[in-house]
Order: sequence, then structure tokens, then C-alpha cells
Amino acid sequence: MALPGTEDDAVLVDPIEGAEMSLEPLYDLFRHEATVKVFHAARQDLEIFFVEGDAFPKPLFDTQVAAMVCGFGEQVGYETLVKKIAKAGLDKTSRFTDWSRRPLSEAQKDYALADVTHLRVIYEWLAAQLARNGRGPWVEEELAVLTDPATYTTHPDEAWQRIKTRTSSGRFLAVVKELARFRETYAQTQNVPRSRVMKDDALLELASTKPASLEELGRSRMLLREGRKPEIAEGILAAVKAGMEMKPEDMPKVDPGRDQPQVNGALADLLRVLLKAKSESLGVAPRLIASSADLDAIASGGREVEALSGWRREAFGDDALRLCKGEVALSAKGSEIRIVRL
Repeated sequence: MALPGTEDDAVLVDPIEGAEMSLEPLYDLFRHEATVKVFHAARQDLEIFFVEGDAFPKPLFDTQVAAMVCGFGEQVGYETLVKKIAKAGLDKTSRFTDWSRRPLSEAQKDYALADVTHLRVIYEWLAAQLARNGRGPWVEEELAVLTDPATYTTHPDEAWQRIKTRTSSGRFLAVVKELARFRETYAQTQNVPRSRVMKDDALLELASTKPASLEELGRSRMLLREGRKPEIAEGILAAVKAGMEMKPEDMPKVDPGRDQPQVNGALADLLRVLLKAKSESLGVAPRLIASSADLDAIASGGREVEALSGWRREAFGDDALRLCKGEVALSAKGSEIRIVRL
């Protein structure tokens, strides 16, 4: 990992090179609340630090989150911010080199350092912009989710609830639950990403085909090579068997709240127009404010959606509810969409 120091210094820390290295000094820095810790797209890093050291960097500033709020689009890349804010370029030729080999090459070290040396300038520019537009609380709300242990804690028995499926069959969901339980348990005990065990599409395929032997498992189209290792393959077959043998009364049931009333298509379309108008006027990516599923849920009467809470309600949700109640209308003048109170 690369750590920015002063304006002229940065430090490379290689936890692989020093296998017995203690990261406690780093975690002490994370806990030092007088020092702002600046990351770009911090989520994956934060999960590692939470799982390995039960520590979150506080206070935290994520330049990707701040940039999205400041009008740089959705999931803006670090390279874009370096170019537009720091007025510099990045040499990305080392991106796909073998980072597991030691010693690292000088080019790799330069690449790693470049990933942080511009963060100070970007942070200062974005922080000033947030002070001007008053959207600091918006960023703080998003960062509170990133530093919430619940964001990274998944209990094996509940892992199936994070898998999106349109099927409500009890037997199908029973197999999904057992496969998800096995995947989560294996990933946690072996300290590997759950996607390396099997991705969601492979899990759903297996829940549908229900293989009972290694031969049948071998016919899977979506299971990656990693998932065909003996210990994983045997775990998959055992999970499918457990799901098939689960008693009806123990089968998982889809949350009734997920079954929304029929979507009002015309209202959903109006909400999309409103979202586009709002996002353009605020300079914020539409999908950061509300997802397509949020809009459909609102159009069908749902009110427990993210777009109707926190800063999103201020930015979009209140007018969306007024539109649903017939209290406002939308009008067009040239390319501009206006909100008209009735």
C-alpha cells in the first residue's frame, strides 16, 4: 500500500514482503481522529481493514464519493480526477503486471506511489467545492455507510437474502440458501472473496440444475475453475443435498415487502424525467440519487426506498412524492424541464 506523507514525501508499505509485519501502527493512525484519511473508492480496502484489524479510518474522505456529489459522474475514476483537478497524467502500464512477485520493479513502485501522490490536491479541491455547495453532509452520509460494520458483515444463514432472484419457489430458495451458506462460510474461513468460490450467476444455475454428483456438477456452464476444486465441489454437492432435503416448514420465504404492487408505468416514466432534470440541475449522477428499482417502487406506492431518505430526499425525494400526489407537474421549455406547482 502507498501512503502519502508531506507534499514531497510518500511511503510504500509492503505487507507481503514482511509476512510478520504488524499493521497496528497503521491502525493507530486510522484511529487518530485529528488526521483525515483520504482514499479513492475505499470500499474494498475498508472491508480488508475491518476483517483483518477491526479498524476503520476515521475521519475518512473518499474522493470518488465526493467527486460524484460534485458533478463528476458515477463511479468516477482516480485517473480522471488526476487529469481534471491535479492537471497531471498517470502511467498505467504497470496496472496488469504480476503484483505477487517480489521484489517489485521500480515501475511498479512508481505506479503504486502515483495512486496516492495526487490525492492531497484532489482532496483539497473537492473539500473546498463541498464547502461552497453545502453538500458536505451528503458525503458524510455516504461515508457513514462505508464505515458501518454492518456493511461488511454477512452471517452465513442470511447470505441468501443478498442474492437477487425472481423465483419464489420454496425448494429453489432452500437450495439457494444452502449454497449461499456454504459459499459464505468457505469464503470467511479461507479468507478469499466469495466470488472466487462461485459467483451469483453460477449459484443460481446450480440451484436450478441441482447437481447430485461430480459428473452432473461438471456440466455447469457458469462455475469457474476455482469452484471445481475438490473441497469446493464437495461442499456444493452437500449444500444442494441439504437444500433438497430441507423440510417445507424450514424453507426460506421471500419477504412479502419485496412483492410490490403493479408499477404505474406512466408515473414511473414521469419520475425518470424528474430525476433527469434534478440530476442535471444539481450536477449529480442520476443513479447516485435513485436507482431504476427505486423509481419503480415509488411509482407502485413503495415508500421505504433509499431515494426517499437522507440527502436524496432533499435532492429528489420530496418533489418525487409531490409528483405522485399530483401536487406538481412537469413542463418543458426547450431542453429545460421545469417543476410547476399546482
